[in-house]
Amino acid sequence: MKKNNSLVQLLLLSMLWFACKKDKQTDTPTPPAEGTREQLTTDSLYLYAKQIYLWYDAIPAVDVFKPRQYATGGNVLSNYQRELYAITQFKTNPLTGEAYEYSGIPGHPKYSFISEESLSGGRQGSIDLSDKGEDLGLGLSASGTEVRIRIVYPASPAATAGLTRGMKVNAINGTPVSSSSGAFIENALNGSNVTLTVEKTAGVPEVVGLTKKKYTSSAVLKTTILNAGAQKVGYIAYGRFSLYNVTKAAIDQAFFQFVTAGVTSLIVDLRYNGGGYTESAEYLVNQIAPSSLDGKVMYVEYFNDLMQKGQVPILKEQLFLNSAGQPVMWNGHWATYADLDYTVAKNTYKFTSDGALNSVKQVVFIVGGNTASASELVINSLKPYMPVKLVGATTYGKPVGFFGIKIDKYTVYMSNFYMQNANGDGNYFHGMNVDIPAEDDVRHDFGDEGETSVMSALNYIEGHPAGRVGPVIPVVHMGPVSFNGMIETRLKLR
Repeated sequence: MKKNNSLVQLLLLSMLWFACKKDKQTDTPTPPAEGTREQLTTDSLYLYAKQIYLWYDAIPAVDVFKPRQYATGGNVLSNYQRELYAITQFKTNPLTGEAYEYSGIPGHPKYSFISEESLSGGRQGSIDLSDKGEDLGLGLSASGTEVRIRIVYPASPAATAGLTRGMKVNAINGTPVSSSSGAFIENALNGSNVTLTVEKTAGVPEVVGLTKKKYTSSAVLKTTILNAGAQKVGYIAYGRFSLYNVTKAAIDQAFFQFVTAGVTSLIVDLRYNGGGYTESAEYLVNQIAPSSLDGKVMYVEYFNDLMQKGQVPILKEQLFLNSAGQPVMWNGHWATYADLDYTVAKNTYKFTSDGALNSVKQVVFIVGGNTASASELVINSLKPYMPVKLVGATTYGKPVGFFGIKIDKYTVYMSNFYMQNANGDGNYFHGMNVDIPAEDDVRHDFGDEGETSVMSALNYIEGHPAGRVGPVIPVVHMGPVSFNGMIETRLKLR
């Protein structure tokens, strides 16, 4: 163990040397080159932020910020989270007067985070971005006084038991539940076993037992063909942007169904999709977009000026791995993140002719407060080229993304880049507003024509400009939520 700690300290010291080299040349105060493991980690977190954070220019000098004030022992991960929160609160959005990463939750940045796990596990995600789950496979919501099943993950214990979104839950483990049972429900869903009294058929209670297990799911929650007057409408509920090679087949299968049916409009349900890999988001966009957009700008990623100029020596400590997870030899050495090209030209992504669906004239997205990041990227990328409407509630607001940085045994995800569409639009830090407000109607399954958001989308497609506007009943979610973030894995060597 002693040997391992020495290696960690040596690595941290080398990271500090690379990061401090330029600062010493400009007489800027730097952290000392010695200290405890925790102190060196707080130093490293600060030094990385001063070079790769999107809003690095607002972070004070080290003698003002004093990163080691967060090295207080005890729960060191909590200490690093406190430091990261402090780092993210300096840059203010002039339109709101609040920090860009203000979340409204004390101690929690809106975008950046640090974890002992890799991003494949997701941030608060029940299922990881490889579509692997290990739980009961469902989430619940309170709507009015009732408790309903909000979501069921394909191939999960809940799905195997025949449960679907919209079913009413009367009791859990023999205890009646209502909208005031939030804490009890959360605790029960975190257990290894649970017994639900549900109404698979309205008015007919049935007891269903679930046991936590490992399973492989799908990000495609539901597909169906609907009708809006004389129009055929393709509907897809998509839960997260999993790894491209994991989710591609499911997307292909869904759009083959749409091509075969000859749909002329699409409803893309992203109400619970908190993001994931930009590569998968781009693939979905290319399935929706007509081939006439081939070669046109889809979106652009903007890194900070230091990264664009290649002035990020600290990234020499981060080994670059290709999409297969293997190191890459480049110019006679193993490539690092300092060898990547962060210029605008190399991070401009264009439409390609991936899809066979060329009959779509308009797209309606169902969205909500959990619609974030790569989901918003999909919407924003299509806006300059197609009639796009949003139904539901204001989205989360995350036009930024990141790649993971290893510091000691932790992985840090701090906002690295900002994204804009072909029109230069991307300032939706407080979410995208909807065109048609609609309830997240958990009384019905995904794709059900009677579900309020789906009904509103169909009415709009049929030619009623306002869609179906009615009272929006708030719902309270209980149980697992989706990953929240946007990950870039296609960075290019210079």
